[in-house]
Amino acid sequence: MPIPSRAALVDHLVRTRIAGDVATPRDNNLSHYRKLANGDRHYWLGLELGDRWSDEQDVLAVMAERCGVVDDPEHRTGQDTIDPELTVDGLDRMAARLRKAAAGRERVLFATGHPGALIDVHSRTAAGLRAAGCEIVRIPGGLTADEGYVVQFADVAVFERGASLWHTHSPEPMRAILSALDTPPDLVVADHGWAGCAGQRGVDAMGYADCNDPALFLAEAEGTLQVTVPLDDHVLDPRFYEPMTAYLLDAAGLEA
Repeated sequence: MPIPSRAALVDHLVRTRIAGDVATPRDNNLSHYRKLANGDRHYWLGLELGDRWSDEQDVLAVMAERCGVVDDPEHRTGQDTIDPELTVDGLDRMAARLRKAAAGRERVLFATGHPGALIDVHSRTAAGLRAAGCEIVRIPGGLTADEGYVVQFADVAVFERGASLWHTHSPEPMRAILSALDTPPDLVVADHGWAGCAGQRGVDAMGYADCNDPALFLAEAEGTLQVTVPLDDHVLDPRFYEPMTAYLLDAAGLEA
């Protein structure tokens, strides 16, 4: 795939609704910010936020700054947004950390709670790091969490139940992996509770996050996560993420 320029990638992100006017409605975003602020652990994504984010307006302010949602608290319904420039900025920060991992031949673990959308993004990034000399962490067999199994597919840890790969926000699958490993990874690249749990355990972690998943953005603001890339994490066609992945790998100096 040709490597898009920054401007071409921004245009692509908006056209495919990975960023720009995204599908996640404003009322859903605000509901999640409120639930996080009210202490609902489902929305903490494996992080320990204490009482530091108990005001939903503080959460909204961070999301406006780091994700690009509308910053007006009176905007309650209708369209919400992700700033595509912030998406590319996040990809550039992620690329810098991936470049460091490649230079140090680090041990890297990939995981996703969105196997229907992001598994190829993670898998191709893993392949690029392996070609650069990194070890892609192989998880132990037989791991269980949340009444299902934690398995690895195309170098990416995923949650499986009933012979299907599941969408999950839970930190429990990552907790099972880290507890079973003799040595923690040098870096985790993930999303949802997989990334939050790793960062909370003190592992260098980066993640992709949608505008209705504020916890990872708060974690980057606090320094618990290295990078959080804002994007719609499940668009119509997973192939829409291919130009984004090509840009990321090129910026990191990795083979596509």
